[in-house]
Amino acid sequence: MTQPTVTLCKQAARFRDRDATPRLGLIVLASDLTTEPDFATMLAPSGAVIHVTRVRNANPVTPANLRAMAGRLTEAAALLIEGVPLRAIYYSCTSASVLIGEAEVVANIQAARPGTPVVTPSGAARHALAALGAGRVAILTPYTVETTEPMAHHFAANGFEVTACQCLGIEDDRDMAHVTGETIVDAARAVDTPETEAIFISCTALPAVGVIAAIEEATGKPVVTSNQAGAWAMTRLGGLSGFRPAGFGRLFDLPMVGAGAGAAA
Repeated sequence: MTQPTVTLCKQAARFRDRDATPRLGLIVLASDLTTEPDFATMLAPSGAVIHVTRVRNANPVTPANLRAMAGRLTEAAALLIEGVPLRAIYYSCTSASVLIGEAEVVANIQAARPGTPVVTPSGAARHALAALGAGRVAILTPYTVETTEPMAHHFAANGFEVTACQCLGIEDDRDMAHVTGETIVDAARAVDTPETEAIFISCTALPAVGVIAAIEEATGKPVVTSNQAGAWAMTRLGGLSGFRPAGFGRLFDLPMVGAGAGAAA
């Protein structure tokens, strides 16, 4: 059998501008079922490319299990397409970002990706509420009372008046991902109060993005969810400040103000 001969093409390879495509990184939990489809749905028209890695976590969703992720974030961030610039990285766990502490989350991720802006859901939610001019906030979570209490304290400590805070009492984030939209709408309406200026629905596992418009229509108030706020902050930090997808709440009509140069934690 004659061996084939391989030669170089006469045509030299040409390359696209490596920086022309906006690239965003996601660090999602190993058991996460919601963040990737949420970001794909919200950001598809933006032209951004989303790169995903996962970090090992454990159920049930308890403060101890959430804090245990802190030491794994650097390794997870290092797996995000090494050597390719990212415009921002999102750590997709609201309760863990509060319990670990946003400064530690940012430091651990930037240990692998120095200089890359880091977005946490809790930090993005605070920026979102500030952009909406909402100081009095009702909070809804799918967690247990034990895991919800630090969330309420976090927002109170950061200058928000928590008008009401309720939780669904679910222990496993994979179960949270299967909560019906009807349940989320009904629970959001129940946590609303006359003095509430905005409703924050916490948890990146909860499929709340698809019912934001329904809740805003039912309550007449702006709604912020973890993944919606995260996507909004990522586009603003990632040079896509004019991006305004339809159907995901009033938030996307607004600019992001007051974020630090390095992170939106």
